Amino acid sequence: MKPTLNRSFLALLVGSALMTFTACKKDEDDVVAPVPPGGSSFTITDLGNNMQRVEGTTTANFTFSNDKQWLLHGFVYVADGATLTIEPGTVIKGDKNSKGTLIIQRGAKIHADGTSSQPIVFTSNQPAGSRDYGDWGGVIICGRATNNQPGGEALIEGGPEAWYGGTNDADNSGTMRYVRIEFPGIALQPNQEINGLTLGSVGSGTTIEHIQISHCGDDSYEMFGGTVNLRHIVAFRGWDDDFDTDNGYRGKVQFGMSLRDPAIADQSGSNGFESDNDASGSTATPATMPVFSNITFFGPQIVEGGSTNAQYKRAAHIRRNSRLNAYNTVFAGYPTGLLLDGTSTEAAATANTLMIRTSVVAGCTTPLAVASGSTFDIGGWFNTAGWNNSENSDAAAQGLSIPMSLTAPVLLPSGGSPLLSGADFSGNAADPFFQQVSFRGAFGTENWTSGWCNWDPQTTAY
Repeated sequence: MKPTLNRSFLALLVGSALMTFTACKKDEDDVVAPVPPGGSSFTITDLGNNMQRVEGTTTANFTFSNDKQWLLHGFVYVADGATLTIEPGTVIKGDKNSKGTLIIQRGAKIHADGTSSQPIVFTSNQPAGSRDYGDWGGVIICGRATNNQPGGEALIEGGPEAWYGGTNDADNSGTMRYVRIEFPGIALQPNQEINGLTLGSVGSGTTIEHIQISHCGDDSYEMFGGTVNLRHIVAFRGWDDDFDTDNGYRGKVQFGMSLRDPAIADQSGSNGFESDNDASGSTATPATMPVFSNITFFGPQIVEGGSTNAQYKRAAHIRRNSRLNAYNTVFAGYPTGLLLDGTSTEAAATANTLMIRTSVVAGCTTPLAVASGSTFDIGGWFNTAGWNNSENSDAAAQGLSIPMSLTAPVLLPSGGSPLLSGADFSGNAADPFFQQVSFRGAFGTENWTSGWCNWDPQTTAY
């Protein structure tokens, strides 16, 4: 999590975000994303070769049709009251020099409803073989659901003029389904990064399903407050964290997987889950309390590709008074499996507001950990009778394909795997959102990534 800013800091933010940007990694050619021009619709420029450059802000409905490719130049906004429709099979590219970014503002909607055979693709504008982490910004959606920031609203991180927050937890920001987001994620200045998919106070009326984020230069997914639910999501070869939740996020997520590149990790420390109540670990409400079920982390230690980058840390880092819940989840192949960090987080675990149930820690050097100096008995807590958790198991013994391939991953557990049974949907997982499957982890006998995910976007000709 990175600090978010409220209105009292707006003047400072605008001055700094539009004048000077410092990258935490990678490119030396990072430049300022331009201030969008005015007008009722995007500025569209025909670049030839069937490419349309898109700039500015639209206050009217607009469609990205699949008979063209669309190039995002700078910060591209869909304003309150407008809907951006993206047809199945459409390819949208992000301009590298201007850090093209799509921003759906509060009250606006995105209707990006792809199909398994015609996924919508956001990707780099660089040629095949030359693409890299952070070639463009990413996709940002802001809504009017609640969060725990002062005054109930905040400016989204990364530099855009995009506020999130409100009072409507059922708010609807539209639909994203069968969508790939490739090579996004930039650092515009310290602690002000754009993630692959950023969701700020997005409400439960929004549909987000079948999303793959690949080669992201920051967090693959980050949820700042809100109640949006997600299903069938993939974080592939990300740089920083896979699923980052904070500022009072209370959505539900089922069927998610992460597959990491052992060579690539962030200087801040790369995790699977990273979760905070807020930046200071306060008791602000609503509390960060997402409920995840059927997630599998394929960490760097069980993936082919050589030695593990020393910046890899934990499959789950739960800290700063978070109350994250994880059911039927597999934490595999990290230096540390699960870290409960801080007395307030430990108190939430003791009070059963932070819950890990029917979950497996496998192939991790240190399965369970607490912060230095803590006397909390995390082993006794994790292994409480009836919770059906297991730790320190061998990843292969769980039926995982070891070492996991990065280019042709075998995702289904092997026949006879203990993961194919034993799931539990009691407590907070009894919510009707969750499909009550028998298996633990992201996969049973069906590979739901088939047909629409891409494990080699570097060489794909778009």
